[in-house]
Amino acid sequence: MGEGRGERAREVAALRLGLDLGISLIDTAEMYGAGGAEEVVGEAIRGRREGVYVVTKFYPHHAGARQLRTACEGSLRRLGIERIDCYLYHWRGSVPLVETVEALEQLVSAGKIARWGVSNFDVPDMEELVAVRDGDRVAANQILYNLARRGAEFDLMPWCGERKLPVMAYSPLDEGPLARHPAVAAVARDLKVTAAEVALAWTIRNAGVCTIPKSSREEHVRSIRRSADLKLDAAALAALDRAFPPPTSKRPLEMA
Repeated sequence: MGEGRGERAREVAALRLGLDLGISLIDTAEMYGAGGAEEVVGEAIRGRREGVYVVTKFYPHHAGARQLRTACEGSLRRLGIERIDCYLYHWRGSVPLVETVEALEQLVSAGKIARWGVSNFDVPDMEELVAVRDGDRVAANQILYNLARRGAEFDLMPWCGERKLPVMAYSPLDEGPLARHPAVAAVARDLKVTAAEVALAWTIRNAGVCTIPKSSREEHVRSIRRSADLKLDAAALAALDRAFPPPTSKRPLEMA
């Protein structure tokens, strides 16, 4: 979102509809639309900040102490809010984790952010993070996770689960193909729903996982809301496992 002003009204309307339907978490990043996506979110939540959980992310080259303060202020300004609910390190860069964590904790103390987390961190990254002072205060790990990208189930998701660390699944439709995949469509026909709803419901079938599909059109927002109430039965889950087998060995964490 936020890449062109011609789409602004439609994007804002889609986000507001999501809020009306009870979808309370909105994820964005300073990277998206060169800040434009944060501006769209800011317009959508204006006058209704209470009850909206805002997540945004900062670039790796902003992970240093001085740069992070500036990046955070920029995001707050574009979002039009006083505090970010969860501020995520978009992907790991070259800045030492000890410096980034200290800077994030300073932002918490200053009231600029409520909590912080990471994105695209694999098990070795997470283990290094929690070994750093205050690194165990990490609030979430946002990763690429969907039916076609299940590698994290082998080790990373169990690692997070043992520590009750929430996982945020991005690209739950694999940027589109899962909404058209024959195996997913077959399950959807049996359940009388759409393939997209099946794929979304699958990502949140277990506790501790939320998903953040793009929703710039109102019809997509309504589909997302329906997927939150969809429970996949054993037969549906088995059919999806046959089409998309779970991992049996370690795979490098994928990114998109």
